[in-house]
Amino acid sequence: MKTHSKRKELIMLPLLLITIVLCIGGHYILQPNYQDSSIAEYALAALPFLMFAVVLVAIKLAIKADKQEDE
Repeated sequence: MKTHSKRKELIMLPLLLITIVLCIGGHYILQPNYQDSSIAEYALAALPFLMFAVVLVAIKLAIKADKQEDE
């Protein structure tokens, strides 16, 4: 079993924080005050795609970190 560098794992923390903010923001936009807003509808529709982009970035970073450990 390989040991992982803590520094490389800490690099992924901002991605986690971005995802948390997106989740909280999505729940905030779901409030009844914003039900009639078309901008809120588009923002809620874009949230899954933004989270998927964050996952892709995290995967790229993990692959890069794994390659650097093998060298």
